[in-house]
Amino acid sequence: MSVSVRIPTILRTYTNGSAEVSGEGATLREVLQKLDADFPGIGARILDETGKIRRFVNVYVGEEDVRFADNLDTATPSGVQISIIPAVAGG
Repeated sequence: MSVSVRIPTILRTYTNGSAEVSGEGATLREVLQKLDADFPGIGARILDETGKIRRFVNVYVGEEDVRFADNLDTATPSGVQISIIPAVAGG
């Protein structure tokens, strides 16, 4: 299943500057594994040492925040857009 993955500016050094890349997998976990295989090192910026999505990274499959869905087991139907959005803090 082919999906598109939107890459935030801060992670584009891993994707040779690409703002959007193709991905594959039936679940978000599979898509992220393939993404890390294609662009080594990007996975560690999205997932922590325990394999969970980092606290300050939001991931959407379509319009749905995966934290309120099935997290890494969220289904990724063909053609869906996945967005990786780092949290922005300020004061």
